[in-house]
Amino acid sequence: MSMHIAEDKIADIKNAADIVEIITDYVVLKKTGKNYVGLCPFHSEKTPSFTVSSEKQIFHCFGCGEGGNVFTFLMKKDGLSFPDAIRLIGKRYGIEIPEKRHKEKNRGFDEKEILYNINKMAMMFYKENLQNSKAGKMAFAYLKNRGMKNETISEFDLGCAPEGWNHLLNYFSRKEVSQKIIEKAGLVIPRKDKGGYYDRFRNRIIFPISDMSNRVIGFGGRVMDDSLPKYLNSPETPVFNKGSSLYGLSQAKQKCRDSETVYIAEGYFDLLSLHQHGIENSVATLGTSLTGEHVQLLRNRYVGENGKVILVYDSDVAGIKAAQRSVEIFKQGYVDAQILVLPDGFDPDSYLFKFGRESFLEIAEKALSSMLFLIDSAVNRYGLSIEGKNRIVSDMIKHFVMIKDEVIRSLYAKELAERLGIDETAIVRKINDAYETMSRETRKKPGKSSEKAIHDGIKKDSLSINGQDLYAEETRIEKHIIAMMLQFPEILPEIKKRDVLKYFQHANLKSIGQMIINKMSQYNGQVSEILDTIDNMENRNIITSLAMGKEVWNLDGCLKLIKQFESSRSRYDDDLLRRIKAAEDSNDDKLLLELLKKKQAKANTFKHDLESSGGKSK
Repeated sequence: MSMHIAEDKIADIKNAADIVEIITDYVVLKKTGKNYVGLCPFHSEKTPSFTVSSEKQIFHCFGCGEGGNVFTFLMKKDGLSFPDAIRLIGKRYGIEIPEKRHKEKNRGFDEKEILYNINKMAMMFYKENLQNSKAGKMAFAYLKNRGMKNETISEFDLGCAPEGWNHLLNYFSRKEVSQKIIEKAGLVIPRKDKGGYYDRFRNRIIFPISDMSNRVIGFGGRVMDDSLPKYLNSPETPVFNKGSSLYGLSQAKQKCRDSETVYIAEGYFDLLSLHQHGIENSVATLGTSLTGEHVQLLRNRYVGENGKVILVYDSDVAGIKAAQRSVEIFKQGYVDAQILVLPDGFDPDSYLFKFGRESFLEIAEKALSSMLFLIDSAVNRYGLSIEGKNRIVSDMIKHFVMIKDEVIRSLYAKELAERLGIDETAIVRKINDAYETMSRETRKKPGKSSEKAIHDGIKKDSLSINGQDLYAEETRIEKHIIAMMLQFPEILPEIKKRDVLKYFQHANLKSIGQMIINKMSQYNGQVSEILDTIDNMENRNIITSLAMGKEVWNLDGCLKLIKQFESSRSRYDDDLLRRIKAAEDSNDDKLLLELLKKKQAKANTFKHDLESSGGKSK
């Protein structure tokens, strides 16, 4: 159900909330001057362009153009409505909000809240079974045999699903929970004859999976014998996505931030063993390969742009395959992972229990970058015969071309040449040939372009509205004036007195300027407050971009800019008249028509402004 929130409560929450503190849960921020910068959570980037101002309580990405205040950040990042964002922040700062329910339903948000609660109830059911049932005694003995301590079992809320078809179903039935919503949570499966449901997890150790906010989003289950499948995970649900979720992240996130390093394992018990042995900056994938979303999540929010990512695998074969899969993913995510393959016959779980933490960290120090690991693997696979060397080079070229940094690419080419004892220029030539082939293929496919072109396009489009380009020279000074109005509101009376906005050519900038004049005094010059009154996302992004400027304003500088603008508009009018006369003299009808349209548009704008202010046009 949607919720009306009293204005005084909203004001209390706005006063309590700190945008830097909240965004730090989502982005690794570093202080640069008076602002904070990090990698944008809304698009992939190599160099941080996401900027947060503690003073103004706003954010803006100079890469993709997204901007706003703390509420718009949560609304976009977590898909929340404004009341839901208010409620979430209020809960964080301990501000109670009396709920006045309306009849209309906010279905998406309510459904997710229900699923989180259902999952939490299921987790408690499984934990209770582990601690106080006959099946639980067997499961507890199994966990102890695997070396799990009571503290680990408790910290990760491990549980047990009893043998049988409807234990969880009956538990929810007693609590009068709809079977349909239990199915939507992925906890039960409909019978083939459509005659009801049965429990998804039966006779298994249960591993609850949580999100970054420690809400239970799904479950993993492992058998305690040789039955198949050995592992079973929750299906995709409105709150659970395997490709963007990592086991143990809620427990590991702070350690990952502190160390700027994360270990990624493949199994639940591997992860538990890592944590139990004090390697708490560890997470695990959920029965799927590592994805680009995983990489971006870890880099942007936990280890930062220069952080270390170490993949931990069980054997050489699995390590080679994982490295080959990960190269492209990590290069696209601008992260160079290291590959740690344990000795034959060991996984992280068994290695840690046999050799201990120090030994594990010692071999982790020797983990190779993904490229060096692939070179080693190719040499071991093909040998150093003439034919073997040729196959190694062919294999590695397809990986080298994925490296966008030319210096790093040349260093790896040199490493390969030295390992194989061949001329480095021959390898470089093959890389260049592969690049040329790739470029030709890219040119043949519409819509494909270089990373730079895409990035430039994003930046350009982010400040272009209704066909009016904010990067055009004639609007540059208008942007500067809007930035001045946002950053030095003391000039607003002078802007109003001299009717500066009357001369603006860019319609959106003009409307933004008028809105600033109308609302700045009402909100005591707080840009973050004004943003809550703007529904148009593009206008909001323009405001955050211009409000983040690094200019240092004073009254004298502002007056000089206004005078410069007035003079430029006067010159523009004179120039327009001269161009019209020249077009008439040269009989250039096409140009003349275009210039007359500009003159008419200017006249219409002036007439509209005059009438809006109560004057009359002649």
